[in-house]
Amino acid sequence: MVQKYQSPVRVYKHPFELIMAAYERRFPTCPLIPMFVDSDTVSEFKSEDGALHVIERRCKLDIDAPRLLKKIAGVDYVYFVQKNSLNSRDRTLHIEAHNETFSNRVIIHEHCCYTVHPENEDWTCFEQSASLDIKSFFGFESTVEKIAMKHYTSNIKKGKEIIEYYLRQLEEEGITFVPRWTPPPVGPSETCSSSKNQVTSAAVLVPDAAAVMEGLSGENLSSPGTASEPVVGTPDDKLDADYIKRYLGDLTPLQESCLIRLRQWLQETHKGKIPKDEHILRFLRARDFNIDKAREIMCQSLTWRKQHQVDYILDTWTPPQVLLDYYAGGWHHHDKDGRPLYVLRLGQMDTKGLVRALGEEALLRYVLSINEEGLRRCEENTKVFGRPISSWTCLVDLEGLNMRHLWRPGVKALLRIIEVVEANYPETLGRLLILRAPRVFPVLWTLVSPFIDDNTRRKFLIYAGNDYQGPGGLLDYIDKEIIPDFLSGECMCDVPEGGLVPKSLYRTAEELENEDLKLWTETIYQSASVFKGAPHEILIQIVDASSVITWDFDVCKGDIVFNIYHSKRSPQPPKKDSLGAHSITSPGGNNVQLIDKVWQLGRDYSMVESPLICKEGESVQGSHVTRWPGFYILQWKFHTMPACAATNLPRVDDVLASLQVSSHKCKVMYYTEVIGSEDFRGSMTSLESSHSGFSQLSAATTSSSQSQSSSMISSE
Repeated sequence: MVQKYQSPVRVYKHPFELIMAAYERRFPTCPLIPMFVDSDTVSEFKSEDGALHVIERRCKLDIDAPRLLKKIAGVDYVYFVQKNSLNSRDRTLHIEAHNETFSNRVIIHEHCCYTVHPENEDWTCFEQSASLDIKSFFGFESTVEKIAMKHYTSNIKKGKEIIEYYLRQLEEEGITFVPRWTPPPVGPSETCSSSKNQVTSAAVLVPDAAAVMEGLSGENLSSPGTASEPVVGTPDDKLDADYIKRYLGDLTPLQESCLIRLRQWLQETHKGKIPKDEHILRFLRARDFNIDKAREIMCQSLTWRKQHQVDYILDTWTPPQVLLDYYAGGWHHHDKDGRPLYVLRLGQMDTKGLVRALGEEALLRYVLSINEEGLRRCEENTKVFGRPISSWTCLVDLEGLNMRHLWRPGVKALLRIIEVVEANYPETLGRLLILRAPRVFPVLWTLVSPFIDDNTRRKFLIYAGNDYQGPGGLLDYIDKEIIPDFLSGECMCDVPEGGLVPKSLYRTAEELENEDLKLWTETIYQSASVFKGAPHEILIQIVDASSVITWDFDVCKGDIVFNIYHSKRSPQPPKKDSLGAHSITSPGGNNVQLIDKVWQLGRDYSMVESPLICKEGESVQGSHVTRWPGFYILQWKFHTMPACAATNLPRVDDVLASLQVSSHKCKVMYYTEVIGSEDFRGSMTSLESSHSGFSQLSAATTSSSQSQSSSMISSE
């Protein structure tokens, strides 16, 4: 594989002629480059008017390589041929170099050029490009490549330092100005023939350095005097080293090269909007500066942005009012590093209500708008603080997190959002501060962490309880003056407080079943009808004890009783063609009964949870940590209203409630999932005691929790 390097434009704020005087002092050897042992002049040409000077040198290098490798190669020194073409008339110097040693095994080409700055004729620009192609090297190709790149990057770093060293040396000698070249005076009769000879000599002896450069790096770097060619160092097509340091940060030479080459490739091939330099850099960092991998994911992202018009989302999309009212997140000043700070009160947010009211797409679009706003704020803070700021800090408050937030479809929506953000906004999260993590948090973390990039996970800082107030806590990252008031700080925070989304804003079950309005949960939920005397039951087989059975269901019609049973033997499967007691199919959903009428409770099966009465309109989420392997039956049973004990007559409320349940029929929509014990090892106590940190979103929120289970009901 050919390794390539392309430098940014490095600017010396000195005239070209003075830079050339400093450059010539590097020869025949340079004490600042220990590996540069010596150089001999092979050939030299000067034009009669002194404008052109071409010199070829043979340079002797002492490469710092293992003795074994040198012994196998049979050499102590490596020789390079360097050809310098100075055009004092155009004020350009083109430098070409290639290896002489092992030229049949290793091919190294380098091209450098010094030119006048296009906007200031008293400044000088420098650029270089190189390529390395190792054909074969006694089986040590990888080692030789690493050694070559190490030495080359080391010398690149020293390049500007060496010129500045010799500039100081010239200044100490009293040389601060070198006059520009001027054509010598000639007689009238000599003008024509002299000019003709000079042009001929130059054409024969001076190579077309611009053409060579174009072949090596893909850019035309002809002299500024050529009117038809682009000027070297123009800000539209080149990156300045000072600009990189100011707006993009300290990059190694190879990182700079990757950025420039990927940016150049985009300019040449991409027909749409070119990403900003800092965003290109994010993709490179996300793939450890592997250009091919970064280019692949960036092209996918550019296509995605174009398809979904993401570039215009801040200007064209208005979030629904329910998001503005109930999405408990917002921007809040900045952290100590100048990064924009985003605050998310996840524990106070009704994630299920938002998904049921809006659907996944609206939530995703809102998260995208937050990320686009984050990019804009990073640019603003870069200007304000005078240093590169390319990411933001997110503060997540988990006070109130409970089993409601582990609603499985909601978690799946979160995973999709994480996937989209990771793919299209890499390296935008500088730090994630997770505060007041309750016991249930490890469960959520186990679910989502596999979908988060390793580089991103290393930026997470998690604090339980009030640990964030101690050493190494929030004050290490955020100034005391801007800590939000809900975290015992002094700053009023405008982030919405969240709360339960009214169920009047939910999409109805009929809308869910409508193909045009169906939510993304269409493949997750199942519908079931529950009749008086005919409960609906589902069978879950557990192989490993301590597995976790999770459920989520909505009572769409009527009141039901929810039970969980365990049996060591499997019940007989219902007959599909039966219309009797075992299986009933209705337009509102299926009804399946598994517990045989001859089975006796306590002998053939046992109850592992106390019955849970669920009213019409309630949403129930919960989990059960199994004690034994075997067969577990989840049952939804018609709830019969108890009669008044004193008179044996039905109460008025009971009569009214019974009238609402036509034909003694209830309807539920449910989703269940079994999570293996290996996925939750070390997190069992979190499931068992999750009721300890239940949300205070609403006084109407109630919970039912037994020794080995946790359920939560919300009603509006």
